[in-house]
Amino acid sequence: MNESEPVFGGDLPAVAPQLRALRRRTGLTLEAAARSAGLSPAHLSRLETGQRQPSLPMLLALARIYGTTVSELLGETVADRDAVVRAADMEPTRAGGWTYIQAGASGRAMQALRVRVPYGTQGDIVRVHPGEEWLHVLTGRLRLRLGDTTHLLAPGDSAHFDSLTPHRLAAEEHDGVELLFVHTLLQSPTATLCLGPLTGELP
Repeated sequence: MNESEPVFGGDLPAVAPQLRALRRRTGLTLEAAARSAGLSPAHLSRLETGQRQPSLPMLLALARIYGTTVSELLGETVADRDAVVRAADMEPTRAGGWTYIQAGASGRAMQALRVRVPYGTQGDIVRVHPGEEWLHVLTGRLRLRLGDTTHLLAPGDSAHFDSLTPHRLAAEEHDGVELLFVHTLLQSPTATLCLGPLTGELP
């Protein structure tokens, strides 16, 4: 993982203690958790002590490793296992240039997010992890790289894929892209998500 990713703005005091508490809950050492997330132990330690703020890909990686959701990592308070999530309870969070809103309750086998991806942010991050992902383009155009194939998705288009296929997302146009995004959660401390930069630009 690229540890020099930009930190995101906003005051997120719950992140550091939650990261440490959830790692300890899974029984993982700092070294083991860092290795699974593609981070150095020193970088994960800085995240756990609040010296650095994680990007969204880092949060997704750590959530899967710890068998939880990004919402729990951020200390958000959407009612546990409530079937309905009200718009008034959906607070936007910014991470690594992306903006996302929790669109589903915690304690489920899937996590649903509404995500806004600005142009030019994190297009070099490739994701590889067990599970499935589904996304639906609300506005803008999305450039989706799956393995060696690049797809351009317009509003109304969807994609559903095995997330062991290396994949990355980028906004095709300067206005960015807004998505509905659903991914499976792996309730296992051994679950891993590998992130890292690819050489060159998307074709």
